[in-house]
Amino acid sequence: MAAAPYPGEMSVVICAYTLDRWPDLQAAVKSVLDQQHTVERVIVVIDHNPELLDRAQIRWPAIDTTASGAVVQVVASRGLLGLSGARNTGVAVATTEIVAFLDDDAVADPTWTQWLLAPYSDQDVIACGGAAVPALDGRRPRWWPLEFDWVVGCSYVGLPSRQAEVRNLIGANMSLRRQAAVDIGGFVEGIGRVGSRPLGCEETDLFIRLSRRWPHTRVVYEPRALVHHRVPTARLTWRYYRARCFAEGLSKAKVAAHVGRDRALASERSYVCRVLPRAVARACLGEGDAGNASQAIAISFGLLVTTAGYASGHLAAIRPPFSPTKKVAA
Repeated sequence: MAAAPYPGEMSVVICAYTLDRWPDLQAAVKSVLDQQHTVERVIVVIDHNPELLDRAQIRWPAIDTTASGAVVQVVASRGLLGLSGARNTGVAVATTEIVAFLDDDAVADPTWTQWLLAPYSDQDVIACGGAAVPALDGRRPRWWPLEFDWVVGCSYVGLPSRQAEVRNLIGANMSLRRQAAVDIGGFVEGIGRVGSRPLGCEETDLFIRLSRRWPHTRVVYEPRALVHHRVPTARLTWRYYRARCFAEGLSKAKVAAHVGRDRALASERSYVCRVLPRAVARACLGEGDAGNASQAIAISFGLLVTTAGYASGHLAAIRPPFSPTKKVAA
């Protein structure tokens, strides 16, 4: 069954920083232009890479109106180097009620925007995001647990299987009411990814601030709003797994310093106490094709390294500039 139409308009922001993903970026833009529910504008934000900016402006010149009726606009990031500054630039350029974000290495299903928009018929819904399915360049390592697909920016076992209210959304596939983002100052520049550095949690910080500012509102996870998130073989290694888990802990420490530990770790407590013990038991008992001892080891190791990252960030008293920046124009 298709999602019910929503009368509001949507812009989609795609942030890019490297020429290495040029084919991915073109595929991401095309997937938005091919949506059954046409978006008003696709905003491609280039994060401090002049060569990539030139190439993108040639590919999508000036403000290019496509055959679908959508507009493709390429702009340079006006913020600090990093994903948060680029996203804030996209929010500032957008003029629609709803702004969605798609990673430059993700491809959206044709009904993606329909499912993202539908929940906004409820005025209490302030944000909506969907599922990100891993599109692996190689084979999934047998030791890699589905519960840790967040390591590669994808949906993981432990998320709801149907539409539900959540604390925060997956960065590769999310949307929110633009004015709300403007009113709280956008994404904090000082948390999250800069280039290939595997930090994150800028989305967690944003959604916690949204719910704190407007406690009656809801953040909705709609798994039928589906994207396919590319995972290169270089990320399917123990080295990347370890680095990303540690970085997640560091990032959570930064968020906790800003919004408080209870808010920053509420979802994680449930994940650690409920989801991971079941996963370890399943792996140890060898249930199904996924069951094997190496997954139990990977789960325990991932939890240990993530905890070590959090402790390291906390003990080092990391204090980034946690005042919301003024990069987003009203």
